[in-house]
Amino acid sequence: MLSKKSSQLPSTEKPVDTIDTLVGQKALLKGDLEFSGGLRVDGKVLGSISSNDGNSSTLVLSELGEIEGNVSVPHVVVNGVIKGNIKSTGRVELQAKARVTGDVHYKAVEMELGATVNGNLVCDPGTAPGTLKPVPGGAADADKFQQNSKL
Repeated sequence: MLSKKSSQLPSTEKPVDTIDTLVGQKALLKGDLEFSGGLRVDGKVLGSISSNDGNSSTLVLSELGEIEGNVSVPHVVVNGVIKGNIKSTGRVELQAKARVTGDVHYKAVEMELGATVNGNLVCDPGTAPGTLKPVPGGAADADKFQQNSKL
């Protein structure tokens, strides 16, 4: 699931490529979940998910999985449903069957054709390569770009 591309991440640590914790397809977890290492969710989580080991934790949400709560994990791979905000200090990968209802905060994002986000995509300022630079026309042109980018 994680490829050699992940070594090009702007974060200081590479995402883990192992699954230490699994929420199975028939599982329903009610409450907040805090983990370290790798977490794969094939079932349903009703609560927030966060990691506690710096910048290397990875959450993988399969096409069978659903999360109703906020996600705060450095590296996130989504192919299921998230009803809540995502806050990533690394990379967010939205695969073809991803359905996110909430804002996505990221340093780097990859979105496949078919993935949907009903919310805002927010690049944390100054953290990702290609961050917007001042527009030659000044603040008026920048305001126009801000307005047009919300369409």
